[in-house]
Amino acid sequence: QVQVVESGGGLVQAGGSLRLSCVASGHAGSNYVMGWFRQAPGKEREFVAAISWIIGNTYYADSLKGRFTISRDNAKNTMYLQMNSLKPEDTAVYYCAVDPSSSGSDQTYEYDYWGQGTQVTVSS
Repeated sequence: QVQVVESGGGLVQAGGSLRLSCVASGHAGSNYVMGWFRQAPGKEREFVAAISWIIGNTYYADSLKGRFTISRDNAKNTMYLQMNSLKPEDTAVYYCAVDPSSSGSDQTYEYDYWGQGTQVTVSS
């Protein structure tokens, strides 16, 4: 069983920055992908970014490239999402998830383990 815990959400003004963290514990296999998704009120959960744990390949939603950066610290078993130039439309609950098949997919069904989410609110 894999447990996933996010942190780092909060309230920020438009144009500001936040860094989210995600720690995964347990055994997810020898290689896997960790990803960030977000869900705004009344909307479907959408892909934000993902990173392969061993090699470090990164994947981004096209609309977020250049503002968001995903990274990981293997020694700390922690993944990060650096979010810059935040906009009110970035307001959502941000979820961390683990894909043991390491598909690098942007589809929620590929991810088996999910955190509880952390709220990010961007004020205008």
